[in-house]
Amino acid sequence: MELTKQFILIYLMISVMTLAEGQRKALVGGTLIDGFGGEPIHNSVIIVENDKIVAVGHQGNLTIPDDLEVISTEGMSVLPGLWDMHVHLMINGHSDYSHWDTTYLNELADIIMPASAHQLLQSGVTSARDLGAPLASSIRVRDRINNGELPGPTMYMSGPFIQHQPYPGTEAFRWGVKGVQDAKAKVRKLAESGVDCIKLIDQDQMTMDEVKAVVEEAHKHGLTVVAHSHRPEEIRRGLAAGVDCFEHTGLSSAPEYPEDVMIAINERTAQMNLGPLYWTPTVEGLYNYEYLRDNPESLDNDCWHLDLPEEIIADIEQSIQYPGRLPYFQLTPIRRPTLERKVKQLLDAGVVLMIGTDSGIPMKFHCQSTWHELDVWVNEFDIDPMYAIKAATYWPAKSLGVDDEYGTISEGKYADIIAIKGDVLRWISLLSDVDLVMKHGELVKSN
Repeated sequence: MELTKQFILIYLMISVMTLAEGQRKALVGGTLIDGFGGEPIHNSVIIVENDKIVAVGHQGNLTIPDDLEVISTEGMSVLPGLWDMHVHLMINGHSDYSHWDTTYLNELADIIMPASAHQLLQSGVTSARDLGAPLASSIRVRDRINNGELPGPTMYMSGPFIQHQPYPGTEAFRWGVKGVQDAKAKVRKLAESGVDCIKLIDQDQMTMDEVKAVVEEAHKHGLTVVAHSHRPEEIRRGLAAGVDCFEHTGLSSAPEYPEDVMIAINERTAQMNLGPLYWTPTVEGLYNYEYLRDNPESLDNDCWHLDLPEEIIADIEQSIQYPGRLPYFQLTPIRRPTLERKVKQLLDAGVVLMIGTDSGIPMKFHCQSTWHELDVWVNEFDIDPMYAIKAATYWPAKSLGVDDEYGTISEGKYADIIAIKGDVLRWISLLSDVDLVMKHGELVKSN
């Protein structure tokens, strides 16, 4: 009997050792773009143990232990997993918000949001910031992903929008504030429920004291504040209150930001003690609309069908049957020519731009939006591809205060890694078909 017990103990020890060895991997041979913005590392070697990166080098200076599982990345670009800093898991391309918000509200947590998260992950997005959804659904989906129950990026959730007054029918995910104490109470409730940031919209319709109360209470709880920038006064008030990040390029069809707004932005970026001023311009949905309207074949790509029931797929397809008729985009042909100018104004002012897409808006799907945004930046706005990649890796992690764990391929970080056949610094659109996705050391996609 004693020998049997010893045999079982030895067997269990060997099994544990074998399992541990199976969790040690080496990605070998690819051109590494590590997220810091420096020169790529050719013939790279990345050693992963369990969920972390333990060593980074190249085949000339880093020995690969014999007991590692070797994953070849020869001929590939190797990058940190992408971030998308403005997604809406609760929507998925449907053109009629009033229909969607009422029809599927009870299916968000178990069907819609998990499907959106999975689609993002399969496209190479391993971290994302969700800006606007019902509180309980947001926390539930994020935590189920973190617990390994659902496939998806590491999610950072704002929960409901904070604004002066919710639009009719949106009360489940938009919270109005009435007075300073109410503003503080709403933010405090979100913070105590476990959100990761605060989303502020229509702040030009609030009193300045209310706006300041939102920002101060959020910062008191260690939360960043993300604010819309649709109108000049939204930006002015956001800057005065100390908002951390602005969303969209806004200002409708105005050709550029007003002079006084740019002066205020320049004054803010000059204050190094406050850290960077972050901005997520979300241009691709508007910039690509006319092309998509006239060339709608990409809407037939079934990547956005993943995990969605047939009846929901059919509903979405019916709603976008006539792309040129959608009310959402009728002003877009006038807005589109202004986008590049506004982005260049922000760059010239020293704002740190981050990749975000508004993914989920009409005809914009989670499996396509992120690479479309990168493509517009690089190929239409002539932004340096290394800057664009850093805006989708390093800076998002830095802005959320998690750069000690995410955002770059370096020792001690979580092993969130993607790889693509070819040179993405030359052809950024290769990101449309990511070949390998690793999240926390686990291969979740491999071609």
